[in-house]
Amino acid sequence: MNRVAVFVDAGYVFAQGSVLLAGRKLPRGQTSLDHSGAVASLATFAERVAGVALLRVYWYDGTSSGPTAQHLTLAHLDNVKVRLGFVNSVGEQKGVDSLIVTDMIALARNRAICDAVLVSGDEDLRVGVQQAQEFGVRVHLVGIKPSRGSQSLFLLQEADTTHEWTDAEVAPFLSYKPKPISAPGSVPPGITATASEVVSTPLDTVAAKVAAALEKSVLLTLIEAFEGSGQLPRDVDRQLLAGGRAAIGRDLDPTEKKSVRNLFLAMCRSRLAE
Repeated sequence: MNRVAVFVDAGYVFAQGSVLLAGRKLPRGQTSLDHSGAVASLATFAERVAGVALLRVYWYDGTSSGPTAQHLTLAHLDNVKVRLGFVNSVGEQKGVDSLIVTDMIALARNRAICDAVLVSGDEDLRVGVQQAQEFGVRVHLVGIKPSRGSQSLFLLQEADTTHEWTDAEVAPFLSYKPKPISAPGSVPPGITATASEVVSTPLDTVAAKVAAALEKSVLLTLIEAFEGSGQLPRDVDRQLLAGGRAAIGRDLDPTEKKSVRNLFLAMCRSRLAE
């Protein structure tokens, strides 16, 4: 079939897109995606480079506890298929590469596409590119500037064509939000207070205990994962809710659940700032 499919590694788009626009990798929470604009840009590019009509856009991302609002918005757009891997307890994305490889090979084997546009930089995708090419599919690899520093050289070598998107291509659908400046005495994302200075209630104590039990090396990854998905890893969340229940002698109400989670994140940021 004379169709082109687009395979998007969302983690790569957000990470490298923020490097392009802001000069450094930003947490998901500090970026903003124009969902319709992103899909339209990808579709237009794919049809131009392949010279055939679009089959659909496949959007791949990780989650720790089900689809986020962003995933659901994308999933309800025309010609978009959202595929989700998972984010583990230390904020690492797992299973996304295998989903991309599986879909690429299946579409190629079933002659559903003649071209594939791949937006990623991960070397683990090379096997999918190779096998799709064996079925006659041409693979067009898209990187975000500076792509040579963010994409595997072996993946670049396997692709039939390579393309680098600059801010002219990325800025219309991806933007970033400057980190807010905190009011004096508050404990916001840019926290500078030490953990001992903010502990004053049973929930504070629970949050501090759970945060203190984590290795400092995983805290930044955990925070970035939360800011991207709005969810904490399940094992961490269970510890917070169970600890809160034990501390106050009953189940937490929705406001208290939100509070203990926010306190936990504040403690994590505090430890990183120390």
